[in-house]
Amino acid sequence: MNMMRDNLSNEKLKTVITSGSFGEGLDMRGSDLDIMQVSKSIEVTEDVKPIFDPCMTYLFMDTDDVKPGYSLLRLQYSRSQSLLEHCEEHNGKTYFSGALCKQNAFSVGFKNGETIHGPCISDPNGVLDLAFSVHCKTWISSAVQWLTRSSSSWPSHNVKHSIMNHGVCFVPIGVKGSPKEDLEWRVSFSVAEKLLIYTFTHTQLLCYGLLKIILKDVIAKDYQCKDLLCSYFLKTIIFWISEELPLSVWKPNNLIHCFMRCFNRLVYCVEYSVCLHYFIPENNMFENKIEGRIRDVLLQKLNTLHSYGWRCILFSDQISNFDVSMWNFPIEPFTLYVNDVNKIVQSGILYCANSSFKTYPDLNIFNTGVKHNISCHQFSLKHLYAYYISQRGSRQAQCLPLDGAFINNKYKYKQYKSYLSTLLTNVFHDAVSGWLMVASLFYKTKQYREALHIIRYSLSKCTPDKLYKGLTLTDIHYQSLKLLPFIKKNVVYLLKIMFIDLIGFNVNSTLIPDELEMEVRGITDLFPAIAYAYFLSFLCHYHINNVRQCQDSLEGLELVIAESYLIPNWNTKDAYILLGIALELHGDKESAQQAFL
Repeated sequence: MNMMRDNLSNEKLKTVITSGSFGEGLDMRGSDLDIMQVSKSIEVTEDVKPIFDPCMTYLFMDTDDVKPGYSLLRLQYSRSQSLLEHCEEHNGKTYFSGALCKQNAFSVGFKNGETIHGPCISDPNGVLDLAFSVHCKTWISSAVQWLTRSSSSWPSHNVKHSIMNHGVCFVPIGVKGSPKEDLEWRVSFSVAEKLLIYTFTHTQLLCYGLLKIILKDVIAKDYQCKDLLCSYFLKTIIFWISEELPLSVWKPNNLIHCFMRCFNRLVYCVEYSVCLHYFIPENNMFENKIEGRIRDVLLQKLNTLHSYGWRCILFSDQISNFDVSMWNFPIEPFTLYVNDVNKIVQSGILYCANSSFKTYPDLNIFNTGVKHNISCHQFSLKHLYAYYISQRGSRQAQCLPLDGAFINNKYKYKQYKSYLSTLLTNVFHDAVSGWLMVASLFYKTKQYREALHIIRYSLSKCTPDKLYKGLTLTDIHYQSLKLLPFIKKNVVYLLKIMFIDLIGFNVNSTLIPDELEMEVRGITDLFPAIAYAYFLSFLCHYHINNVRQCQDSLEGLELVIAESYLIPNWNTKDAYILLGIALELHGDKESAQQAFL
């Protein structure tokens, strides 16, 4: 899913890469969404002269008097005025400043309490980390030794070749305390690391996950040890040990042995203040960081944990509270399937990633997705491309012009049909929201009876077995998922027929009902689908003077809110906004005020 989103999010000026643990396939408690945006208009070179393009900016790596793993980026050529404003003079040469890049991104694009965190801009809730980066298409000389260093079968020649062909990225952060810190950029092997982790056996991935759990749940809970270690150090240790051991060792029956070997290496690294970068061993990442008294405190903590052997993982409540009675051993395929469904429904990071994709500004994503889907030969990937094309459908349509009511004018008719066909692609990623967007189009073009027909169809799908964001699966869901039609279907197919997404509107949406636009724009743009269905039904009946049906729709809206029926707990206030508007139109000002409160 991450790869599909990344492929479809790429546009003319930048490439989007989901990185960090989530990009590597681990959705764990406390994880966040790390997104790298790589500029396509800037190219970094080391010693290879690129084919000149006057529209590009060219930067040259300058590693003199810079710590290994970092570089200054000297300006060679640019005609971009905005980029020149992010440059600084140093010793008579012009350098691209990482600090100025972050400050500009922070001041221009983020105004809601975001903070600068390392090379990233972080949102106020600590869920999203966004990093601007630049790309070097060739493999850099300081990491050349990695290509020939390993004599084991891991990583394979093909994986190394793929990593080398990608090159490296640079992110805006320098060595702390360096006199040139604001000008320095750190070499990022994020894509290489993802490709390496994709080769992991399940045992390797479990060792990595267990180390991360111990770090987050046990070590970092000690205020003296907080922020001393990070997941990147653990990943580095796993990489080194994977290179040293034959693949035959990384088997399930060796899990405890492999885990303890990794933990032993972590203790060793802290004891001797040495953690060598996997691709550039000249860079000791513990230098000037894990030293002195803090090293002694951390080492004591690790030794205490180590004295418990593998049982040290039980200090994490994620492990110690694991309910074994929920699982039948050997684990049945159905149990794993339900676990996958539960993970997707509960995952806040996946929801955030998909929401970011849906609101992405580039309208070419839609056409790119169609091309990817047609050229893709793997059936399961076709489903994924179709899923994300569908997610984009409503956002795509909302950006199209819609000139009032439907008129029997040839141009207007063509415009209307284009709008409708784009919206119809939106019905393939969930069971309800796509159809409600179509109903919104009919409402906006004053085709109220057609809108009501679709709303009734949508409401008929809002049954207790449906899934929605943040849901805890009940017995009803377990029984539904056990039915034969679902057992052999992939999760994307399941989302199409069982998931109910939220209704989202663009800032300048041409689909948002006028009554909702006046009250809501600038406050929120996400509504529970079932609440919106009753609200839109109320509006349609209101405009065609169906008094009794108006009252029925209003009572239906009040009932689903009161019972939180198919409405996530965190989304109730948005449902009350819909109720308040409906009550106000109905003439019940006092109840409307209460709903708004």
